[in-house]
Formats: sequence, structure tokens, C-alpha cells
Amino acid sequence: MKRLSIVIAVAAALALGAGLALGATFIGIGTGGTGGVYYPYGGGLAEIWSKYVPGVKAVAEVTGASVENVKLAHKGETVVGEVMGDVAVAGYKGLSKFKGKKYNILSMAIMYPNLLQVVTLKKSGITNIEQIKGKRISSGSPGSGTNFMSETVFKALGIPLNSYKDARLSFTETANALRDGTIDVGVWSVGPPTSSIMDLATTHDVHIIAFTPEQVKKILAYNKTYSAVELNAGIYRGQDKAVPTIGVWNLVIVQKSLSADLVYKLVKALWDHKDYLMKIHPSAAYTTPENTVKYSPIPLHPGTVKALKERGISVPAKLMP
Repeated sequence: MKRLSIVIAVAAALALGAGLALGATFIGIGTGGTGGVYYPYGGGLAEIWSKYVPGVKAVAEVTGASVENVKLAHKGETVVGEVMGDVAVAGYKGLSKFKGKKYNILSMAIMYPNLLQVVTLKKSGITNIEQIKGKRISSGSPGSGTNFMSETVFKALGIPLNSYKDARLSFTETANALRDGTIDVGVWSVGPPTSSIMDLATTHDVHIIAFTPEQVKKILAYNKTYSAVELNAGIYRGQDKAVPTIGVWNLVIVQKSLSADLVYKLVKALWDHKDYLMKIHPSAAYTTPENTVKYSPIPLHPGTVKALKERGISVPAKLMP
């Protein structure tokens, strides 16, 4: 992963140099690992913006995902990031892992909802999330929204963070570790279906751990950005019943300092060419102006507000920058 990130960073730097030489605007998009949805979705954004926004060269970059993407956008190492809603709120307000420091980010657009998918092999006998105590798990890679959400859920359920051994792996690494038997439980917060779980389910009998009504109630009381959802039956091989779980919306964040004109052009191109994103992943069907107003957990960038008003969509006061 580190080597891939370095390669992409070098490529991005070269693209930036070329872009500056030609007077282009370079847009770095912080995504996630290659085994989730953020990376291909970000690649779609990069293609749309590079093709349909004159003077823009956009590149999707592999990152540690949500938490890292907030920090990268704040520092200017990227200017756009894909982020889970709970992480965006924490970064905007300076909470939790952001340790009292408010980050200079605003919302550009809502992407799609993530579902928390807690996976084990059927032969493990693990059927309840609270059975992870004493087990080997992967709660997601450091800096990812999955790790952030996993630890939030564990805290809500009273599961001590030192009561299990956490490998903190990427999605692809988590699937491989389950396959190899080096961990007992893996956690994904991602739009279903995701390729890494699908690949695992083709060779092994997997079990998606359901949350009980009591557990869901505790989690929703602990974090207001979450909602009760179901992973539909048949998403993965052998998963014959719907699985009660927790959901959270993803969004595209941008630096506060980006010009309203640029963000207006970017978000307009995104909404106008959503059909292309849907070819990459069906979850992009949720990427709409209406959902941006309905589900954005932090205020919107002025460029997005302009694009929404142009479509006749009113913006509530709480989302005004």
C-alpha cells in the first residue's frame, strides 16, 4: 500500500507540474484503498472533471480513507476528499481523533450510504459483535472511516478497545486475513456490494454478523449521524437473509478556500454526469442534489449552494457556509 501511494503521489506531482505549465488547475482526490468503493468512485470523479470541466486535471489518489482525507484536504495535499459523515462532523467540529482542532473543510456533495459489514467465516461460530472480546480482528486501516466507525460502535456497546487484538488492515488485506485464518472478524464500512467481500465469499462460507435491536438502539443514541439499515439478502454468496446493521452517508468534502466558481463547475459536472459514475458502482444512484441537501452532515461550500439554487433547490440555514 505504501509503495502504491508513493507511486501515485509521484504521478500526481508530475501531473501537477505539467498542469501548472499549461495553466491547468490540478485537483487531487483523496479516496481510500483499492479494495473498496472510494477508489473507483474517485477515479470516476477524476475522469468526469478532467473531461467536462475546462482547464481541470483531476487525479484519484490512494489514501488511508476518511480520517486521512480530512487531514489531507485541510493541509492542501489534496483539495477534495471522500469521507464518511461521522468523520466529516468530527473533523469540522474538532472532535474525537481530531483532538480539538477544527479542520477547514466544507461539503461539496453527498455520495451514497455506507453499511457497516462485520464479517466472519461461518466455521468460527461467532454470531454476535460482542464476541470479539479476546479475538483477532481487523477494524479497518489506520486513518480510515471504517476504523473510526468500528471504534465508535465498540464504545457505544461497551466493548473495551483493548479487549481484542486489532490488525487494522485494508479491505483487501482483511479479506485475505480471514481467508488465511490470521484474524477471526473483519469490519467494512462501505457501499455494498464490495469486491473484497465478494471475492472472499466465492471461496469461503462467510457470515455477516447482525446487530440486535438493543445494540442498534445503543449505537444510534451514541452517534446521531448513524441510522438503522439492512444489508439486503443476496448481496453476497450464501447470505440468504437481510442483515440488520448500521448505516452512515458518505460525502465529498472540499477545502473551504476553494473558489465558489471552481466548486460550482465541479459539482455541476458531477451531477450532470452521474450516469457515468453509476456504471462504475450502482451506489452512485444516491449522488443527487436532493440527497446533498437532505443528508449533508456539515455546511455546504458556496459553490454547491450556487449549483443547488440554480436547480431551484432551497438550502436550509444549517447547511449555509
